[in-house]
Amino acid sequence: MENTSAIQLFEDQPIRAAWDEEKEEWYFSIVDVVRVLTEQPDTRHAAKYWSVLKTRIKAESGQLTTICSQLKLKSADGKRYLTDVADTEQLLRIIQSIPSPKAEPFKLWLAQVGRERIEETIDPELAIDRALETYLKKGYTREWINQRLQAIQVRKELTDEWQDRGVQKGVEYAILTDEITRAWSGMSTRQYKRLKGLKKENLRDNMTTTELVLNMLAETSTTDISKAEQPQSFSENMDVARKGGEVAGIARKALEERTGKPVITAKNATQLNAIVTALIEDAAEKGK
Repeated sequence: MENTSAIQLFEDQPIRAAWDEEKEEWYFSIVDVVRVLTEQPDTRHAAKYWSVLKTRIKAESGQLTTICSQLKLKSADGKRYLTDVADTEQLLRIIQSIPSPKAEPFKLWLAQVGRERIEETIDPELAIDRALETYLKKGYTREWINQRLQAIQVRKELTDEWQDRGVQKGVEYAILTDEITRAWSGMSTRQYKRLKGLKKENLRDNMTTTELVLNMLAETSTTDISKAEQPQSFSENMDVARKGGEVAGIARKALEERTGKPVITAKNATQLNAIVTALIEDAAEKGK
């Protein structure tokens, strides 16, 4: 596992973590989380608490590997030791076993997410409404949100086409998406995310309107070409994905030639929304 260590803060309390670049997943030190949630005086007491809890969970489930694994994380003495860690899903399961007032928000959040998922299955339009509301709260403009929701529809049409062509969800979808991205942007998906300083965040949520439109063009072109050529094998689908991406790649280069500016930007959502907020505040100030 290739990972990058980091310190995450929960209510201003440090929690050691490691980012797995291959899996695009955070792994958190369970002892650190236990220390914060149970308000233990130090790591030693937290480790004892976790040892007892771990034994109980193991006895109940009979399988400890499903709730945690181990990574070498830096300790207070500066050395790295094997430490019990859990990804987000595993950590939420552990938190449910901790009788702490601080754990309640996590439990309520889990219940809310579960309820919303059921509601959205019954009425898919609710998912769109919630997505719109979430993007607005994050500071995106309505114009950008309209493009993003359209991009979701374009992506759905593409994955439906892939499904019809026998492409397998998961790895094969990711490979084809990577081929499309490379063909239009000149970078793999991972390189694109690295340019924007992203880890697990959604790449499309961090694109400018122009980037988003070109990505939509690449995906809808891939869908149209696939319907016309009807690829039968995965290698043929790869060829179609490359052709679809190249359509948007040609458009990108033409736009860059006309404007003299690169389309691909290193700015992510946080930076882009900060610019929008600054413009709004500046306009409001001038209007006084």
